[in-house]
Amino acid sequence: MMDIPLRLLGWAVHLAAFGLLAIAVVAVLREDQVAVAAAGVLLGAGYAAGPSAEGRPVAGRVWLGALTALWLALAVASGAFVWPVFPLLFAYPRVLPLWQAMFGVGVVTPVATLVAVWHAGEVTMPLVAGPGMAAAVVTLLALACRALREEAVRGPG
Repeated sequence: MMDIPLRLLGWAVHLAAFGLLAIAVVAVLREDQVAVAAAGVLLGAGYAAGPSAEGRPVAGRVWLGALTALWLALAVASGAFVWPVFPLLFAYPRVLPLWQAMFGVGVVTPVATLVAVWHAGEVTMPLVAGPGMAAAVVTLLALACRALREEAVRGPG
């Protein structure tokens, strides 16, 4: 019974990821940054490969590390690529043990904030508060999904 809401949430996260990536790719194409746009498409392809790494700890870590590194390079290249970090943060608790996931989210979130502020050229409350609040919501959702998945595996108690 828990399977349907979890699948719907998973699809919603994937839709958000590809939507944010598409917006970023179009934005950099408008600025004639074709190489950055191509790397954005590569990030989307890498993100799509994620389910094949789930359940395989080493592959999952390599996938998440590569995705995070590519996201960071793109975020530095263009402010439009800062925002796809949120679906990426959702992957941390899915792939890593809890303490590693929280550490990763705790490192990546302020990096996203700093890069966004750097691109904006000024510190504003939305740029400072937004990524932190979004990371908290994304993390809580991912942890709730993890708990529901574990409960479904255990079965009725």
